[in-house]
Amino acid sequence: MKNLTRHIVLFSIVVGLSATACKDSKKENAQETASVEKIVPENLKWSERMMLSEIERFPEATKLDFSEEPRWTYTPGLVLSACSRVYEQTKNQKYYDYIYDYANTLIDSTGNIDTYKLSNQNLDMIKSGDVLLYLYPKTKEERFLIAMQTLNKQLESQPKTSDGGYWHKKRYPYQMWLDGLYMAEPFHAHYAKDYIEDDAKRQQVYNDVVLQFDLIQKHSRDEKTGLLYHGWDESKEQQWANKKTGNSQNFWSRGMGWYGMAMVDVLDFLPENHPGRARIITYLNQYAEAISKVQDQSGLWWQVLDQGKREGNYLEATGTAMFTYTLAKGVRKGYLPEKFLDVANKGYNGILENLISVEDNGVVNLNKCCAVAGLGGNPYRDGSFEYYINEPIRSNDPKGTGPFIMASLELNK
Repeated sequence: MKNLTRHIVLFSIVVGLSATACKDSKKENAQETASVEKIVPENLKWSERMMLSEIERFPEATKLDFSEEPRWTYTPGLVLSACSRVYEQTKNQKYYDYIYDYANTLIDSTGNIDTYKLSNQNLDMIKSGDVLLYLYPKTKEERFLIAMQTLNKQLESQPKTSDGGYWHKKRYPYQMWLDGLYMAEPFHAHYAKDYIEDDAKRQQVYNDVVLQFDLIQKHSRDEKTGLLYHGWDESKEQQWANKKTGNSQNFWSRGMGWYGMAMVDVLDFLPENHPGRARIITYLNQYAEAISKVQDQSGLWWQVLDQGKREGNYLEATGTAMFTYTLAKGVRKGYLPEKFLDVANKGYNGILENLISVEDNGVVNLNKCCAVAGLGGNPYRDGSFEYYINEPIRSNDPKGTGPFIMASLELNK
């Protein structure tokens, strides 16, 4: 009997210890799960989830383009433009601080922009001026105004083609690229609206802004497809340029994406009564028709837009996000018919279904982003189909995450 009692006691102790261990294990697992979920909560909208993911990946906005050192360039400006819209919707101070830290790091007390050289006459460097246009009215810090004025001086002295088109960069003479319309024109129109007091000078800026769209339509639009070639060389001397037209060879997805965003954003600042406004809206409608025709059944768009399933081509994230944003905003603002909202939603759903992945900690990734593409330079980029499909592909390129956030906001996702 004593042995039986002893066995019962021992069994009870073992069961008790096992239960305690099991409870401790469950508690630890629950704590681990809770700590993982804290980074990016999944109950937020996609716009905020992606913005928080960007901050997690790049705690310093100056390094948003995978940079090791802080630098003034267009990609942080793109993501921070998106961030400012998330902040205005949520009023989460974390987003405002992220924007402010970028400008605070790169603009010194005298208004000098670190790593920027006006003499390079590089349109890409104008884009981050949007950060200053956003911050100055809120902070009234004179250094931000001075930095904006410097960027405006660049545009006032930017080299031009014979008919008035801005060179993309000083080292790319006589060339207009689709990219440049987005990099410079929304800033230029916004700056003129808010900071140029002389009516005649302000009107001249508006005229110059509209002229850039008129010229790129004239020189780069293909009448058959309605798509625009990535670049145009007035001199026709570049290896990538058609010797008759000066155009590059292909319709690059992100190039067209830049152009679409340029149109819907510049219209925010062009006066209702400006004669060029209606033309840009016409261009936007033509554009919407053209890109809708080359949308894949998945909702996504191809890296080389009109060459579908040609071997090596792929469904690309940055261009798709840009098209989705452009169409959604165009419909919301009344520039485009409602039918294009269906195209935008199809594009957005295609991104979610095919290009988005979520880590265990909630961090959101945007995959299949073309890392970079251009024309000319060294090593030489010839604008061929093979060139575009062989540029590096990576996840979470800011040229995709920024437009994805903006598209999410437009679609209230």
